[in-house]
Amino acid sequence: MPGNGFYLESQQRRESNARSYPRKLPVALTEAAGMKVKDADGNWYFDCLAGAGTLALGHNHPVVIEAIRGVLDTGLPLHTLDLTTPVKEHFVDELFASLPPAFAARAKVQFCGPSGADAVEAALKLVKTATGRRTMLSFHGGYHGMTHGALGLTGNLGPKGAVGPLMSDVHFLPYPYSYRCPFELGGEQGWQVAARYAERMLADPESGIVQPAGMIMEAVQGEGGVIPSPDGWLKEMRAMTAARGIPLIMDEVQAGIGRTGKMFAFEHADIVPDVIVLSKAIGGSLPLAVVVYDESLDVWQPGAHAGTFRGNQMAMAAGAATLKFIRDNRLETHAAAIGERLQEALRRIQADVSCIGEVRGKGLMIGVEIVQSDAEPDRLGAYPARPGLARAIQQACLARGLILELGGRHGSVVRFLPPLIITPEQADEVASRFHDAVRAAELACSGVREEVRA
Repeated sequence: MPGNGFYLESQQRRESNARSYPRKLPVALTEAAGMKVKDADGNWYFDCLAGAGTLALGHNHPVVIEAIRGVLDTGLPLHTLDLTTPVKEHFVDELFASLPPAFAARAKVQFCGPSGADAVEAALKLVKTATGRRTMLSFHGGYHGMTHGALGLTGNLGPKGAVGPLMSDVHFLPYPYSYRCPFELGGEQGWQVAARYAERMLADPESGIVQPAGMIMEAVQGEGGVIPSPDGWLKEMRAMTAARGIPLIMDEVQAGIGRTGKMFAFEHADIVPDVIVLSKAIGGSLPLAVVVYDESLDVWQPGAHAGTFRGNQMAMAAGAATLKFIRDNRLETHAAAIGERLQEALRRIQADVSCIGEVRGKGLMIGVEIVQSDAEPDRLGAYPARPGLARAIQQACLARGLILELGGRHGSVVRFLPPLIITPEQADEVASRFHDAVRAAELACSGVREEVRA
């Protein structure tokens, strides 16, 4: 079999310039099992990217493979548009059984195209149709996808600059980010000011913002740098949207299905939203996306939202098996315990090196912010981001058999998204390899200062 170089050269020659992961992770994968993958040169890696959170049970889990084979053996059609089948019925049963009971009792589900961005687009159409309004509220640092409407809701400016006019009437609010608080307060005071700001804006008859059709947010921002929202702030957002008849959309594409220590990240704050957007893990590693919402919003007409590939039977079977396995084995509880173990190890590493500004996250959704510690800190004591060192750490991890992704402001947050089946021993090994990589990258980059725009 050819090695990595052959496949990477061919990919560079024939694939779009928009490709992203191969630029930072130059490997060609040939084999996978659990949380490990093998490349074309014969190297094995611990995979803490896991399909950007798609692989809740890791690679090729037996219950997923069995479910897919079961569909193939039945003779059912593999593609059914939105016609129903026993496989689809079973998936909906498992999905509704996974929802908070108060939400499930009033839930409707819309199957979308196979990506999270497709489901976000559907959610936008849903709330605009139900309310008759057009304005959307989103948050600094939020990520909701790369399609036209979803990109309009996304905070990251990088992919937006060359596109031209995006969806109009989107207004961004500050998201509580204690390490880099936009109000230079941090902690509880910071999120309380953020909540008061949103409340006063919604109450102001001269804010310039007409009554919104909806508010969309992540309870834990993923691509924005693994920033968990404070429970008190999320309760405030739910209370003010409910009081004003503004549907609250929770984007659980990455944080949902057990990853943060609860089945859904918003459950940490004990709230009930109006709309939940789901993809990634619900397909059991195969493409699937849905919007689940309160029945009071179900006023759109037949055909108001469609999509050719919304009837993927193998994805529904794999997704149902994944949901059942997670619930039966309480993997959300496991994720909370192993996540805390991993965070504790990362904080010990933080104490041993100079470049880690903060370790944060919930469950197995963890971020480590890399900073320039010999620069001048801000008023809260936060140091400037150091993206060059973050990239060096990522490469040093890859050389040590550990796949990690970057995110956050300036790409300076190292992100951990391992499968929910990770063992304590594997978590310890991940931390050990990361520690070695950070020390090596710090040494290699010593004396190098980076200029990062505020």
